[in-house]
Parts: sequence; structure tokens; C-alpha cells
Amino acid sequence: MMLKAGDPFLLWGNVLLLVLLLFSASKAEHISAVGDPGMRRDGLRVGFEAWNFCNEVGHEAPGMGSPRAADCFDVLSSHGSRRQDRSLPRSNLILCFAVSTLRVRHRVTADHNKLGVGKSFPGLTTIARNNPDLYAAEKELFLGSLCQVKDNPRPWHFWTIMLKNGNFDSGSGLCPRNGKKAPPFVSGSFPCFGIGCMNQPILHHQETSLQNGTTMRGGFSGTYDLDSLGAPPGRAEENSYFEVKWVKKVGLGSWEFHHKLKTSRKYPWLMLYLRADATSGFSGGYHYDTRGMLKSLPESPNFKVRLTLDIKQGGGPKSQFYLIDIGSCWKNDGSPCNGNTATDVTRYCEMIINPATASWCSPTSLQNCPLYHITSKGRKIHRNDTANFPYSAYHYYCAPGNAEHLDGPTSTCDPYSNPQAQELVQLLPHPIWADYGYPTKQGDGWIGDARTWDLDVGALSDRLYFYQDPGTAPARRIWTSIDVGTEVFVNNKDEVAEWTLTNFDVILT
Repeated sequence: MMLKAGDPFLLWGNVLLLVLLLFSASKAEHISAVGDPGMRRDGLRVGFEAWNFCNEVGHEAPGMGSPRAADCFDVLSSHGSRRQDRSLPRSNLILCFAVSTLRVRHRVTADHNKLGVGKSFPGLTTIARNNPDLYAAEKELFLGSLCQVKDNPRPWHFWTIMLKNGNFDSGSGLCPRNGKKAPPFVSGSFPCFGIGCMNQPILHHQETSLQNGTTMRGGFSGTYDLDSLGAPPGRAEENSYFEVKWVKKVGLGSWEFHHKLKTSRKYPWLMLYLRADATSGFSGGYHYDTRGMLKSLPESPNFKVRLTLDIKQGGGPKSQFYLIDIGSCWKNDGSPCNGNTATDVTRYCEMIINPATASWCSPTSLQNCPLYHITSKGRKIHRNDTANFPYSAYHYYCAPGNAEHLDGPTSTCDPYSNPQAQELVQLLPHPIWADYGYPTKQGDGWIGDARTWDLDVGALSDRLYFYQDPGTAPARRIWTSIDVGTEVFVNNKDEVAEWTLTNFDVILT
């Protein structure tokens, strides 16, 4: 039978086709890049990693093993089968088993977490066995194999808690300069109380347990003050302290990650983030193969980030609290990084929401501004255009230390705090970011203003200025790390930051 224009069968067929297309488009707009969308999976996966100033290990803390750990488990029924894990954007599902019949089975043991240089584990290479930096990298891969969850388009491993010590002993020779080995030198620019100031922390693990048959709780905590070894963590007021605790009702809602970070006289510069990292390849800031939560890598402009953030304490005036921080790596000619630290460059974009953070970019400090700003409508505004450039929307810009064709006065980034050169674009709340769902004024999202954010991170990151050598093809902006947390800079007094993060998701659009 031949259908003609106006035939009701043809009309309804077109309607049905349109409905199917719209349904498919709707589903495509909500594809999560993370293995645990919205942190709703009962069977949690959490990894822990600690770094020294230049994102290496250097030396393990006594009795702690390599500073890599994990808490990964499945929720089982009383007869041993794994509960169908669907906890879930829609939490009104009826559990298949009474909650009283559930138990937690861990995939990572205390012995796994205590592994340190010289101790064997499956997959450990000979060259890494007694090298603290390489050992930690391979231990992360091993822990990832224990925590791995099969999925499409690839398996995933864990949410990553990252802790970093900002002390830098410039006389140690441990950190390269822009990716090239550097000799020891004398510097008063970095905090360091003396030999050993770049140490790794004491780590306590509160293994996740099921309490009252309904609530799961666990956490990592500790201190950088090694002389407090054996004392209860966090008791001594003069000591540094870090803590991440997680809690969730079985089958209901999102995991709540509660963070706390305290600096001290000996450790005045500390960093603590919760990250979604690539499941393989280089994560932002590292030159080792990593494991993480991003089963699909988001690429500008086609992704958004959704999360709920509640800041209880800000960490003082020098706390650069990142509502969102994205990291990646590409060379100055636009080609992907390949592990050559002399030519690889880490790229970061960070939105700082601490209202005490001022703009260092101004008409009289152009060296702290990106070369140009691009509006959401695509208009390019050069930093010399004092009538139109949004100076107060930028805290600070710095170019890679290995860039060879910088245009005009430009600050270059700290050459030591990453294993390779780095580039930073640091943003502040400003009306210019409204089209992307970002904070538009100082105080948005700060203490007393808990919010759920829907951030068009992909669209914004697609329009930001990043350095590239003249005449080279634009780099693909593929992001291998997305994180939330704070970097508390050097202070004259101890500072405390405290916040809760839930509902974290990365959505491919």
C-alpha cells in the first residue's frame, strides 16, 4: 500500500518517530560520565592518595606504608548474594531484602592498605619495588583492581580523596623545575620547618560498617605531625588534622561526604579535595597511570557538573575554596600529553568562592590576567580593553613556565608544585558567569548558603583562554580530573575548613 501526504497512517508514524527522537535526545542529555552517578550506589568505592609538594611521595611515613588506601565494599544479603544495587536517583524503590538481613563485604583489607616499599603485591614491577614514587603509583593500580566495577564504556574504580602537603624543602632536590630535574637551592618563598618537612601523613582508617541495619558509615583521618604517632587523631590543638567521613542510609539518597582540614604552625599550607579522576591514563597534575571514577572523559563544551555543597567553615582568608576545579594535560603545541614531563603541561580551571579572595587581575596588573576573555556569545575582549574586560571575574592567571611565545607581560606559574609545567585560570564569582550557572556575586555558595549547583563547566571551559604555541591546531580540551575542595595557603594562625559534598555527578550533554 502506498501512503500519500496527509494520510493519517503517515501522520501518526511521523508523530511516533518524533516522540522516539525526543526521548532518545532526552536520554542522551543525561548520560553520566562517572560510574556512580550522584553518589547513590550503596556499594561504595573510595580511594585515598596523599602527595608531597610536587605531587610525588618522596618518603613514606613510618609504619604507614605507601600513602595510598581504599575502602571498597559490596552490600550482601544474609545468604551471601550481592544486593541489586539500584540506589538510585529514584530512591522510592522497595528493597529486595529486609534491611536487617544485609551485611557489608569489603574488597580491600587492612594489609592491602598498609602495603609499603619492599612489600610485594600482584603486578608490582621490579623497578618500583623500592622506589616510593613508583610504588605508590603501582599500588593505586592494584587497589583499583580490587575495587573495579564492570561497566560501559569501560570499568571504573573509586571516588578519590586527595590530600597534599604544601611544605617544600628546596634543599632536598626532590622536586623538578617545570618538569626537569633541578638541583637543591635556597629559598624563603616556601614553608618548611626543616629537614623532613615534606613528609607523608599518619593515616587512620575507619572501615565502613553497617549500623543498626540501616546506616553505613566510614572514613579516613589523620595528621601530618609525625610526633603525634600513637595519640588519638585531632586531639592536640596544635597539630594539623584532616578527616573525610561518609554516611548513607541503605537504599536511600546520596552518600554524604563530610570533610575537615586544619593547618598548623608546622603545616600551614594543606590541600584536601574529593575528585572524580580518569579510570586510566594521566589524571590532572600527575604523570602516572591512575584509577578513578570517570568512565568517560568529558570534553569541552559538552558536559555539565551537578553537586550539592554545604560549607560550614571556610579555612580563613587564604583558603582558595574551589567550587569546582577541572584539570587536564596537553602540550603547548596542542598535542596530548605522553608522560614526557619536560614538554607536558598540566592545565587547571578553578572557581574560587571564598569571598575573602581578591582579584589580582586588574588594568594595572595585566600580567595576572589571561590574554583575552570570551563572552558566552563568542565576543573576544582583549585584556588591554580596559572599558570592557571583566578584570574582577579573574583571581589570577599564570602561563606555563615552558611557554616560548608569551604575548606581553605574563606571570608564569610556580615551576615546582607539579611534576611538569602548569597553567592556571582562576575565576571569581561575577555576573559574567551567569550564563553557565556559576556564582555571580561574592558570598554565593559560601557559609550559610548551601546549594545544589548545575554548572555548565563544558561550555565555560571551552571559552577560556589557555596558552598555545602560534600556528598550532587547537588542543582538544578533554578533562581527566574534576574535584571540589580547598587549598589553605600559608597563614599566621591555624585555620579550619569544613564542608559537606553530596550528589556529585558529571553529565555528558
